[in-house]
Amino acid sequence: MTFVMARKDTEDTRAKSTRRNALTHREQEIAKLVCRGLSNKDIARELRLSEGTAKSHLHNIFQKLGVSNRCALILALSGDPRV
Repeated sequence: MTFVMARKDTEDTRAKSTRRNALTHREQEIAKLVCRGLSNKDIARELRLSEGTAKSHLHNIFQKLGVSNRCALILALSGDPRV
């Protein structure tokens, strides 16, 4: 039973890693800024984007990583198995 659980955990980790690699360069930049605690407005200012564009990128990141909020995004990027 333990082997099955470990195998599933490994598969989940691989799937998350694959999704993380699916982020565009810009999405990776935005994800890093979210991890630093920046708001959408601050991210937009930092990257010289409109706030709407920053929100759109963030929405795409959530979809690709299968998360629904910033906290879950940070956990997913940290490799936390709870996400």
